[in-house]
Amino acid sequence: MRKLAGPDTAFLYGERPEWHFHVSAVTILDPSTAPRTPEFAGLAEHIENRVHLVPQLRWKLMTQPAGLDRPIFVDDPDFAVRRHLRHVALPAPGDDRALGTLIGQLVSFKIDRSHPLWEMWYIEGLESGDIALLTKIHHSIIDGTTGTDLLTTLYDTEADATPDPAPPAYRPELAPTNLRMAAELAGSLATWPIRTAQVADQTIRQTAAVVRHAFHDITPKQPFQAPRTSINGRLTGLREFAHAVTDLKTLKAIKNASETTVNDVVLATCGGALRSYLLDKGELPDTPLIAQVPVSVRSPGDTEVGTKVAAMFASLATEIDDPLERLTTIQDSTISAKEMRTELTDLHNINLTDATPPLFINLAARAVTRAGLEQRLPPVFNLIVSNVAGPAFDLFVRGARVKAMYPLGPLLYGSGVNISVVSQGDRVDFGFISCPDIVDDVWNIAERIAPAVDELAEATGV
Repeated sequence: MRKLAGPDTAFLYGERPEWHFHVSAVTILDPSTAPRTPEFAGLAEHIENRVHLVPQLRWKLMTQPAGLDRPIFVDDPDFAVRRHLRHVALPAPGDDRALGTLIGQLVSFKIDRSHPLWEMWYIEGLESGDIALLTKIHHSIIDGTTGTDLLTTLYDTEADATPDPAPPAYRPELAPTNLRMAAELAGSLATWPIRTAQVADQTIRQTAAVVRHAFHDITPKQPFQAPRTSINGRLTGLREFAHAVTDLKTLKAIKNASETTVNDVVLATCGGALRSYLLDKGELPDTPLIAQVPVSVRSPGDTEVGTKVAAMFASLATEIDDPLERLTTIQDSTISAKEMRTELTDLHNINLTDATPPLFINLAARAVTRAGLEQRLPPVFNLIVSNVAGPAFDLFVRGARVKAMYPLGPLLYGSGVNISVVSQGDRVDFGFISCPDIVDDVWNIAERIAPAVDELAEATGV
């Protein structure tokens, strides 16, 4: 049996109409590099020949009665690739904003849980003549690192790649019997007091570590320290997509000139864009915006299915006018946050969600949304900024070059914007997902990324 880990279970049972726990990627294909346009039927054939290389795309959920224990994944005996593929066209003129509206509508729908937890949309009608692919996969079977690996598995590294051989015959494993599931549940309930005691002991030790770091010269940012702004509010189920792009060489040159990291430069770019946005609205707070930054805790070579990330909180230094000072302040913030995160990870041996029955996770999520705590409490953070290193080489789909790849993460806890970033070749793609009932025009933020990079380049002499 493939029993879900606690965090992956939380993504499933914490999902609400307002909180979508799937991650997505918008891939833009240039058909001019292909011998012929990669049509929908060709894409379906391509995925059918590759899907066996990504086994979790054939798994479906099997839950325990009443949500008393974590669910398991079993092979779907009726799996069919074409059930997960969709075909749609943009209305004319098919510009970026029309694509952003359509993508937002498509990611607003949850994934059907009666089948494996993914879907792919083939979108034509873009005014550029390009083709867009929207891939949606539930967070319970993927994170940023494994998501990048998945795309490089499904796509080619050469325009004229050798055609795939016929895939091996699909022989799904039998699902466990009810007797075995009952025995698994009984064993889990028997060890529940032990796991609860482990969580309590770990919480005490980690709390002591957080208190120690509070007395350091630079105090790491913590949840609920973020100022309330117009990008925070009560989430609804609606979503909108926007994108931006910059040059990886420029970010690396800024990094070298300032003796920081690429991730610091990405955070400073996002901070500069948001500072400009809030200034123009007359809403810039005196204290910095706080970003929740997902950090991978995977060991090298770990390809295990599921989510292995921890949360780090960093200042975006939006209250600082000078871009270079803003960048160095962000560097100080991320260094202190990484030091505390490392100590917390060393003290970690069990997740709270491993000791919490899924039913309680679901009840807690309902209570938060029904009570409107997103508006009643200070923001946990202002937004999520996720940065993942992608492949340093070109990718192709049936000969069509991948000219852009925009990642999209979930919105959480009253944060109306998520900025997900991935490098691919010599470019860095920024994917923005927003709740339009909180942020009325996310393009107004996305379009400030390029000026924010220019500002940092000028300040560092790049």
